[in-house]
Amino acid sequence: MKENKYNWTYLISISLASAMGGLLFGYDFVVIGGAKPFYETFFGITTSPSMQGWTMSCALIGCLGGAALSGWLSDRYGRKKLLILSAVLFIAASFGTGSAGSLGSFIIFRILGGIGIGLASNLSPMYIAEITPANVRGRFVSINQLTIVIGILAAQLINYRIAQPVPQGATTADIMSSWNGQTGWRWMFYACSIPAGLFFILMWFVPESPRWLAKKRENHKKAISILAKIGGNDYAVEELSSIEETFKTTTEKTNLRFLKQPGVSKLLILGIVLAVFQQWCGINVIFNYAQEIFSKAGYSVSDTLFNIVITGSVNMIFTFVGMFTVDRLGRKALMLLGAGGLAGIYFVMGSMYFFHIQGLPLLIMVVLTIACFAMTLGPVVWVVLSEIFPNKVRGAAMSIATFSLWAACFVLTYTFPLLNKMLKASGTFWLYGFICLLGFWFIFKKLPETKGKSLEEIEKELI
Repeated sequence: MKENKYNWTYLISISLASAMGGLLFGYDFVVIGGAKPFYETFFGITTSPSMQGWTMSCALIGCLGGAALSGWLSDRYGRKKLLILSAVLFIAASFGTGSAGSLGSFIIFRILGGIGIGLASNLSPMYIAEITPANVRGRFVSINQLTIVIGILAAQLINYRIAQPVPQGATTADIMSSWNGQTGWRWMFYACSIPAGLFFILMWFVPESPRWLAKKRENHKKAISILAKIGGNDYAVEELSSIEETFKTTTEKTNLRFLKQPGVSKLLILGIVLAVFQQWCGINVIFNYAQEIFSKAGYSVSDTLFNIVITGSVNMIFTFVGMFTVDRLGRKALMLLGAGGLAGIYFVMGSMYFFHIQGLPLLIMVVLTIACFAMTLGPVVWVVLSEIFPNKVRGAAMSIATFSLWAACFVLTYTFPLLNKMLKASGTFWLYGFICLLGFWFIFKKLPETKGKSLEEIEKELI
């Protein structure tokens, strides 16, 4: 079917609504970086690297739980209901974290928000992949990554606007007694409730995934109605026939057994490795520990918050580049570019720290890191994960891959302060560069190209 026959208004509307989960994922995950200098002072953990790492990474425990449950629950109850649940969790976490009076309650609500992230990070790209036609799927799934970086940029801008200027050389006592240390960091978390409430409202107007409805055989009329609204009656009949073909040999009860079949287990391993690599390439360290990175480069707290806004803007701009090249250049080419590019950049960054090169040159390298990731590994890994798994077990397989991603993110986030202390900044970034070289080799050897193919065509070729 020609692209101009699709109902673009409908497709874009429901994709943007479901991708709000990505925006909240980005905001909730990054807002803590801007609040870090202030809540650490408030809770008295500025001299404890282990508690700093735990407080920063505790939300990832929730991410693991949300990701682990999302596959089974979404296969049972549908994608839409679980996305609505994630919106509720974001709202609760926003108010709970902002009003926390103790470190314990702060951590509990961060974990609750993490469950929302785990659900949304798995289900938003999967839902978009299941409603979009093959020849534009990469572009549309990348909308989720775009909303993630918009959420990241929104958190950075709001943190920058809320925080009052911090004088150069301000002590812990100065920060503790300031508006930032008592109240400002709370409003950084409260602000998340606004997009979370909008997401909750919009998801009630989004249809269920037609591929999930087709799996529930009694809902075929609903499935064909949604597909017809997307591309017309002929498109709906053709798509539904192709979808049904993939369900003929199994039932829901055989999902786990099916995952162990040689062809499927190979894809599951591929998905897990790509998910882990997207985190161990080190990018989230740039966002979550920007304060430490820029302070070691000689910047004050206020300068750091401004520099973080610059990096967030670059992140969004180059995500657009990735969106408009993923269906043209292909998934594999962009992944190789990302892995190789980051390896080279990290080698240079590590050398800058080693030779004590500070200021603007290091800021430029951080910007290059984010630009490289944003147009390659950022959007493309989510596209590949949403494509490579069979229809009948996509929810369960995506859940396992996303669980692996958040487990890797927890390890990355928790260990950075420790690695930074043991290996210094130079050794830490050299280590991430070596991991990127390993990722380049794996992608070159193992990743198939999936651009321009329907989910059912990909399934037939790969299994």
